[in-house]
Amino acid sequence: MAFPLALFLVAVAARVVTAAVFGEPAYPDSFYYVNVAQQFAAGNGFQVDYIWNFVDVGGSLPVDPTLPIPSNAHWMPLAVLIQVPFIWLLGPTALASGLPFWIVGALAAPLTYAIARDAGLGQVPSVAGAILAAIPGAAMPYLAQPDNFALFMPLGALCLWACARGLRGDRRWFAVGGLCVGLATLSRNDGVLLGVPFALAFLADLARTPRASRIGWRAAAFCAAGFVVVTAPWWLRQLEVFGSLSPSGSSGRILWIADYRELYSIGGDPPTVSSFLAQGAGPLLASRVAGLGSALAIFTAVPLLFFLAPFAAIGVWLRRRDAAFVPWIVYAITLFASSALLFAVHVPYGTFLHSAVALLPHGYLLAFIGIGAAIRWVAARRTSWDVTRATRVFTAAAVVVAIVGGVAGSLIALRAWRSEHDLRERITVALESAPPEERLMSPDAGAYRYQAGRPGIVTPDDPLPIVESALRAYDVRWLVLERDHVTSALAPILAGEVRPTWLSAPVLVVADQDGSPTAGPTVGSPYPRAALYAVCLAPGDPRCTP
Repeated sequence: MAFPLALFLVAVAARVVTAAVFGEPAYPDSFYYVNVAQQFAAGNGFQVDYIWNFVDVGGSLPVDPTLPIPSNAHWMPLAVLIQVPFIWLLGPTALASGLPFWIVGALAAPLTYAIARDAGLGQVPSVAGAILAAIPGAAMPYLAQPDNFALFMPLGALCLWACARGLRGDRRWFAVGGLCVGLATLSRNDGVLLGVPFALAFLADLARTPRASRIGWRAAAFCAAGFVVVTAPWWLRQLEVFGSLSPSGSSGRILWIADYRELYSIGGDPPTVSSFLAQGAGPLLASRVAGLGSALAIFTAVPLLFFLAPFAAIGVWLRRRDAAFVPWIVYAITLFASSALLFAVHVPYGTFLHSAVALLPHGYLLAFIGIGAAIRWVAARRTSWDVTRATRVFTAAAVVVAIVGGVAGSLIALRAWRSEHDLRERITVALESAPPEERLMSPDAGAYRYQAGRPGIVTPDDPLPIVESALRAYDVRWLVLERDHVTSALAPILAGEVRPTWLSAPVLVVADQDGSPTAGPTVGSPYPRAALYAVCLAPGDPRCTP
């Protein structure tokens, strides 16, 4: 018991240190979960007073545009609910939002150790895999965020372990696995894919004679019932509030887009199956191959840091018939296939990595199985090698290299997040004199809701007339443009080449040279880092007069 506890504490410490470098929410997902959790903790239920993406309101400009709106039309509720008791206890702080994710995410380390020992692995690969689960390469910054990364990694691993034990005859674990898949689904929509190994395991079990059956109808029924019990209340809520089990997917902008920019568009006809297929076989196939390639590249680079990937492949081959790893292999194939066939356009933008963290505990163990196999292969040809000693040395070296590489990769991400946070803080300061209820259009409405406390909407990726329609529909009073996230229609405004009649001269420009705010357009680069404008929709608005 002492050793798993030590692993847990190491994992918690790794997340605390990461959060000490940058502990605020960093991107749309984490901003959303924190903003909704704070609303829920304040007694407002599942609602939010900004639009992170128009898929939350049907994928186009609503007939009755209002704020606030019911939340979670796209994202699942578990990452919200887990924060609420901590916010009640500690207040709406970054610590209150981050702490539950650090605790739950850290459980992945002792869980990995338990999975390894249950699979019959020795102490060396078991400990090494658990350490990397505690400090998972360049994925570390994401596991310290108030996002479902930290939930899905241990939940996914636990589901796959439960299925593996069911395959080996433990029907109770197989039955409990349904509850686990339900919780994973409440963490992420595609958590339901973790049920695929269970379904295939049961179908394979049906082919056995009754005497050889390992799972049986009763365990399978309890497994399915557990999933339904956990998820049904949420599906009923979605049907009651939105009239759909997948509200954000009803517009077609999730599955049927051909380019990621379409996700942020509100103009034109929404994507459909017909428009998706109209791309033609060539572009369609190219995009699917690109999605699969991106998924493989992300998994190889971020958690496996490249050098662990070939060893993990060796481990997969060696354990391809081992019941302890078969559910993992099935889920991995399912995830990569769905990423290529259904979500190829979304893969480079975080969708895949969010789900792939469930592969890490078993994946690290397979990598160390592969390292051990490679050492035995070399030792068979170099009789001077001591296999036991060499395995320990190379395993320890791999752990050290993975940690060092992970720290380096993490610092790059954390530095970028800090820079973006500081940039938005400058905009926030410039807005302090404006009435707090005035709405803001920005590239990340959740970030400005969190940092500036302002309701607002995301910038549509559409021509200026449609942008103007969105501004008028929601009575937006301020516009923020950021160079790293500017749309093609708004880029000339940021460059100072165009200024619509409904927009003031820049109220604030954040210069590129040193990041300091200035009172006019920057000299040199045509695109400053960011600019703030007043939106003047009423005639005679003094903010837009010369």
